[in-house]
Amino acid sequence: MSNENIKVGITIGDFNGIGMEVIIKTFLDARILEDITPIVYGSTRIASFYRKELGIDNFSFNKISNASEAQAKKANLIHLWEEDIVIEMGKSTETAGEYALKSIEAATEDLASGKIDVLITAPINKKNIQSDKFDFPGHTEYLTKYSNADDSLMLMVLNDLRVGTITNHLPLKDVSSALSKDLIQRKIELLQSSLQKDFGIKKPKIAVLGLNPHAGEDGMLGEEEKEIIFPAIEAMQEKGIVVYGPYPSDGFFGSSNFKKFDGILAMYHDQGLAPFKTLVAGAGVNFTAGLPIVRTSPDHGTAYDIAGKGIASEESFRNALFTAVDVFNNRKMHQEINSNSLTAQKRK
Repeated sequence: MSNENIKVGITIGDFNGIGMEVIIKTFLDARILEDITPIVYGSTRIASFYRKELGIDNFSFNKISNASEAQAKKANLIHLWEEDIVIEMGKSTETAGEYALKSIEAATEDLASGKIDVLITAPINKKNIQSDKFDFPGHTEYLTKYSNADDSLMLMVLNDLRVGTITNHLPLKDVSSALSKDLIQRKIELLQSSLQKDFGIKKPKIAVLGLNPHAGEDGMLGEEEKEIIFPAIEAMQEKGIVVYGPYPSDGFFGSSNFKKFDGILAMYHDQGLAPFKTLVAGAGVNFTAGLPIVRTSPDHGTAYDIAGKGIASEESFRNALFTAVDVFNNRKMHQEINSNSLTAQKRK
């Protein structure tokens, strides 16, 4: 890690879920504060409520009014609102969605202005957060537009397993019509670039899954592989990208074949996330690749059913934190290497 502490902005998500619980549990381990300066965007009242519910007496946030006041080796919290909000653990409420968005807006503004270096988003309820300001299926799409990026890639990560999705939060009935050769090529290029810049892999090896059972069985079970997916793979191979497929998803994940690749692209959400979450057992990270900003999230949702019970695991959130820091440092290193390479070329 770098000598200067990385400022990590953290949104609280839906305050009726497990977001604040996993945040607090993460920073109970003071060793994490050695190399990062966390800044949570929320409310001291919500933090105090959950500390009492969880019976945690040996922890408190350093209350600040803006990111510039954040202190190293402390877990900082920007107190964004004074309202005394009703917390209803385990329930979806309009109020929780409204204040989840307030947290996101404040954090993304600070990210854009360079007051924080990376962003970790605690889980939101994708329904109760909907409004005129948030008309998106989720964080990924919101942050893609906020970053003025043309495209992004939802990438699930844990150690050497990285699974991206060609389509994101889309009804299954719409997936086939949404697929195109151009879309698949763009996602392959996004994954290739991210593996190099964000994960430090010089010559990544990428696998692409098919859409249909048995990857279409040579057209017997669907034409998408022959007409769209394979031509896209072939075009990327001609550009020098090391990419193979399409592979049948069941056989690919059912064997050790997935371990041979640096990145994997699934055609739709559950095709990639179901095997990923099964393999990582609650420890995975959601990373939005292709953006100029660094954003990660735990791979779970609000988990209303266990909110406030003290049994939520912080492992996924902690891994999201570590992944964001690693990506931030890898990007800096990649930029320095490229800058030094350009300087050397000019001297010649």
